[in-house]
Amino acid sequence: GLLLRGTKREDVQRGQVLAKPGSIKPHNHFTGEIYVLSKDEGGRHTPFFNNYRPQFYFRTTDVTGSIELPADKEMVMPGDNVSITVKLINPIAMEEGLRFAIREGGRTVGAGVVAKILA
Repeated sequence: GLLLRGTKREDVQRGQVLAKPGSIKPHNHFTGEIYVLSKDEGGRHTPFFNNYRPQFYFRTTDVTGSIELPADKEMVMPGDNVSITVKLINPIAMEEGLRFAIREGGRTVGAGVVAKILA
């Protein structure tokens, strides 16, 4: 637990980050390196395409994001490793090297790492 004087329990939400002021910034646009779980690993049975909108789990928070595939990639098959660009609907505290899970309908379908923060 954590004791913060002057802060009510209802003012704190799951996924929030406690940091020194100015030490970390919220971002919502980044490139990432991901691995898409195969059917045998409990992942998707079908490929996904540009603008796929799964949930991204960073630390203890989850946020919906839209995936943009590289220009030379029409789709991503289960079992593939690929570089993607992600635009989250809400900014979160992140830094390069932060790991995340990609989830859909309550199950993990991929995992990745933030390669470069864009905005």
